[in-house]
Amino acid sequence: THLADAGFDPVYGARPLKRVIQQMLENPLAQAMLKGEFKPGDMIEASWEDGRLVFKAD
Repeated sequence: THLADAGFDPVYGARPLKRVIQQMLENPLAQAMLKGEFKPGDMIEASWEDGRLVFKAD
């Protein structure tokens, strides 16, 4: 729900949601993958903890 709240704008509706998803989910995940924090085939779970998005490999 945090992404939905952050991506909603009263004027534009949910249109800004794509940018929020890129900034808060896709970009940090890509950075973690480039750093080698995950290996091929990992199932990655994203959760909101202590005010930030956290990725964990299953």
